[in-house]
Amino acid sequence: MRNALSKKIVDIEPSGIRKFFDIVNEMPGAISLGVGEPDFDTPYIVREAGIYSLEKGRTFYTSNAGLKDLRVEISRYIEKKYQLEYDADNEIMVTVGGSEAIDVALRCMVDPGDEVLIPQPCYVSYVPCAVMADAKPVIIELKEENEFKLTKEELLESITDKTKILILAYPNNPTGAIMTREELAELVPVIIEKDLFVISDEIYAELTYDNTHCSIASFPGMKERTVVINGFSKAFAMTGWRLGYACAPKQIMSQMIKLHQFAIMCAPTNSQFAAVEALRSCDEEVRKMVEAYNQRRRFLLNAFKEMGIDCFEPYGAFYVFPSIKKFKMTSDEFANRLLAEQKLAVVPGTAFGASGEGFVRISYAYSIENLKVGLERIEKFIGSLRNEG
Repeated sequence: MRNALSKKIVDIEPSGIRKFFDIVNEMPGAISLGVGEPDFDTPYIVREAGIYSLEKGRTFYTSNAGLKDLRVEISRYIEKKYQLEYDADNEIMVTVGGSEAIDVALRCMVDPGDEVLIPQPCYVSYVPCAVMADAKPVIIELKEENEFKLTKEELLESITDKTKILILAYPNNPTGAIMTREELAELVPVIIEKDLFVISDEIYAELTYDNTHCSIASFPGMKERTVVINGFSKAFAMTGWRLGYACAPKQIMSQMIKLHQFAIMCAPTNSQFAAVEALRSCDEEVRKMVEAYNQRRRFLLNAFKEMGIDCFEPYGAFYVFPSIKKFKMTSDEFANRLLAEQKLAVVPGTAFGASGEGFVRISYAYSIENLKVGLERIEKFIGSLRNEG
C-alpha cells in the first residue's frame, strides 16, 4: 500500500509544549508552570452572554467574516486601544483563535519559495504554518543582550530578493519581550524600502507592564502592508472559547475570508456573542487580571534573583525566560530532570527555536500559591545540581 501521509506534515515536529503538558497529566503529584493559559475564570458577564445566546437558540451560522456586531465592537476597541482604524465590513474577520488567523494569513499571502522571516524564540506555530503554506521559513536568532528584540541590523541581514513577509510577535511568547514605539520605528523604513509585508501577532497586547502596547500597523505606510492578529484567549481568559480575529487591508482580507469560508465556515456562534460583551463591558476585569499578572511577574523575578538564576526583565505577556546556562546542561535536559526529580514541568527554550537553547519558559498564568510551590521545587532542584558540582 502506498504511503498515506504527506512528507511535509510528517517532517514537522510536534509541539514541545504539549509533550510536557501530556506527561504532567499522567504523573501523580506533578504540577505545571508550562502552559500559557490564564487561571482566571472567564468574566461572569461574558459567560452569561454565552449562556443567554444558547438559551435563545442562537446556534446558527454567522457570516463567514463573523457576527456583524462583533466586528463593529472589534473595530471600536482597537481604535480606542491602539489607534488603528479598520472597516468592520471589509477589513476584519473573526477566526477560530489567533492560530487560525496566522495560518490563513500565510496561506493567502505566499507562493511556493517565498521567504518568511521568523524571529526566534517564538510561538511554536509560525514555522509549521509557513512550511504548510509552501514558504521557506528564514530564522532570525534574537539575542538575550538585546532583550530578544528585533533590531534593524538583524532584519537587514536576513532579507533577500525572495523575502516577502516578516512575522512580528510582541509582546512575545516565550520571552515576554516587548518592543516600544521607538524601537518599532527603526524597523519601519526597512520594511517599506524592501517592500515587505508584516503579520503582527498581538495576542498579548493587553498584557503589558509599565508600557502601552504599540502596533506596527499604526505607523504611516504600514497599515496597508500589515495583517494584525489578536484574540480573546489571553486578555479575557477565554482560551476554550476559541476566538480570535484578523485585521487587514481589503485586498488581503477578501482572500482570507474566502479561505476561511472553505476551511471553517465561521467561528463558534455562542463564543462570538460572548465576545461582544467582553469588548463592551470588561475593561475593569482585564485591568484586575493585568495587575495580578504583574504581581506574579515581580514575585518570580525577585525569587530568581534570590536563587541566583539569571533572568532579564520581561514587560509583556505572562512568561519569564530565565537562563539555565550556568548549570551546564541543555534546556531539554534541565526540563526533563526537573520534571523527573521534582515533578515540575517547565518548557525547554528549544521548543521555541534553536536560539532558545540555554533557557526555559515559565508561565505565571498560575496562582501565587502554585508559583510558590513551583519555586520551592526549582530551588531544591538547583540546590541538588550545585551539590553535584
